[in-house]
Amino acid sequence: MLLTATGLSKSHGLRELFRGVCVSIAEGERIGMIGPNGAGKSTLLRMLAGREDPDDGIIRLPRGTIAVYVPQRDDFAPGATPLSACTEAALRSADTHGDHHEAEVLAQVILGKIGFTEARMEVPAEALSGGWKKRLSVACSLASAGGTPDILFLDEPTNHLDVEGLQWMEEFLLRGGHDLRARAVIFVTHDRVFLENCATRIIELSRAYPEGTLSVSGNYTEFRRRKGEFLEMQAKAEQSLANTVREDDRWLGRRAKARRTKSQARIDDSADRRAELADLNERNQAAAGGSAGIDFTASGRRTRKLLSAEGVSKSLGGNLLFRALDLDVVPGECIGLMGPNGSGKTTLLRILTGELAPDTGVVRTADPKPRIVTMSQTRAEFPKGALLQDAISPLGEKVRFRDGEMHVKSWSRRFLFRDEQLLQSVSMLSGGELARAHVARMMLETADVLVLDEPTNDLDIPTLEVLEDAIESFPGGTLLVTHDRAMLDALASRIVVLGAPDGVPRVVASLEQALRALAEFEQASARNTPASESRGGARTAPAAAPTPASPAKRKLSYNEQREYDSIEAGIAAAERKATDLEAKLNDPSLISDHQAYAKACDAAGAAQAEVQRLYARWEELESKRS
Repeated sequence: MLLTATGLSKSHGLRELFRGVCVSIAEGERIGMIGPNGAGKSTLLRMLAGREDPDDGIIRLPRGTIAVYVPQRDDFAPGATPLSACTEAALRSADTHGDHHEAEVLAQVILGKIGFTEARMEVPAEALSGGWKKRLSVACSLASAGGTPDILFLDEPTNHLDVEGLQWMEEFLLRGGHDLRARAVIFVTHDRVFLENCATRIIELSRAYPEGTLSVSGNYTEFRRRKGEFLEMQAKAEQSLANTVREDDRWLGRRAKARRTKSQARIDDSADRRAELADLNERNQAAAGGSAGIDFTASGRRTRKLLSAEGVSKSLGGNLLFRALDLDVVPGECIGLMGPNGSGKTTLLRILTGELAPDTGVVRTADPKPRIVTMSQTRAEFPKGALLQDAISPLGEKVRFRDGEMHVKSWSRRFLFRDEQLLQSVSMLSGGELARAHVARMMLETADVLVLDEPTNDLDIPTLEVLEDAIESFPGGTLLVTHDRAMLDALASRIVVLGAPDGVPRVVASLEQALRALAEFEQASARNTPASESRGGARTAPAAAPTPASPAKRKLSYNEQREYDSIEAGIAAAERKATDLEAKLNDPSLISDHQAYAKACDAAGAAQAEVQRLYARWEELESKRS
């Protein structure tokens, strides 16, 4: 056994996260850890990795065990390159004896084995895509252990990864990078396909279980089956014990004289049964109430087409995103959008909803214009300093949902908020809570089209499944951008795949076809655009690909032309900064510090506002240039 932990407990302030938790890790295991938002999964992972102390309990590892930890947020020193960051990590390895040359050699070997070319090793780390940043974080952790740790701890390794990054991570956990692999891996994730493909055992951390966890050997399908059986048995045990307690109540309710001759042991046993029943009831309530109540409101409008795009194309600063796209959005259909990070998924959403004009082509809407309700991936629309009650109930203490009315407290409980949270600023919410707040606000708006841009970020599995049910039953049209393969497979009747080397999106009918198209795009890009290696993996259109014609006459001043020439890089840098700041908001140590968390939320909001400003300025210059 590589690790044994018993009786672990942890509280944040007056709130107990978990108590009496026991975990073991054996060689060869790949353990997926899941659980509701706020259950303490990341906290428990840091404890097991030795990054945080428990309030109570013991963690035992054999002498000499090497454990490495990869946090949610990929954080590198300013100006660092993959080689310099990995070399710095390798200096901590006993294998290098603190020798810089040996550390650099080890770093080069490890980076090479997990896919970094020599050119990409020298690219600034901040210029890497999310998938390559995650690879670099894994490389640094491996380098700090000399390449082969005993236990690898991964906190949300799938967050913000595109499909290519997800597939690389799966391949690495299953087969390692050449001879680079840990003896055991434990990871926190809400990605169900990732769990299905990678986990040999799944542990759920939840108050629904006797010792705070349920551990099942097997993949996610086996876990769901065993979990259902366990919860059904636990519910029956409560019913049976409740009947026994009612008998005890009748016996105890008899007059005192009749009870004098009864055994004191029976009275003691009755008290024990009553305590056990209370404990069972609490666990079953936790099992039943672990997900938000999501149900979108449709207008009931009848029309053949809600939106129609014909020959739509868009370039950003000379880089082609997509072209020649024809797409109809009709009631009752969910259309998924897939593609590598930076392929233009969010840009396409903005064009379809009328926020952004295409370079060529046209987007037509039904008459009258359909009502569109949007959930953006940045979750930054609430006013700065807004209270939760004002964010989810903008018209006062009463919420009107469909044909009924309810108090804001009842409405907030539907989304798993505590009453005291209503008077807290939204800047103090965790990532999962902020996502639920946006869903609560969206549900008050009547919609013809739902636009969901990465709605699964930060949501736990029970809430994801409820969200899927709500989208599936929505009678209007849905545009869905997500890297959650399980959600796309369950909901999307068509998938628009972006990222083709020639810029022409491929519209397919299944997730399997979409994944095959992405693999073909990647292979074609590797053959046709080797120069992308020197750009840190950014996709560029091949020279032969047609792009919207540039006007011969330009009306930009000298300074405006210089600004136009550099604005693409500015937008890319601003988007990376906004993504990094958004990811930082999920750090539990930051969430516990309300002042620091509020500042981080303000910084994330300002970064997103800068992205919007740069896009608006780019459109202004593009229009003037034409």
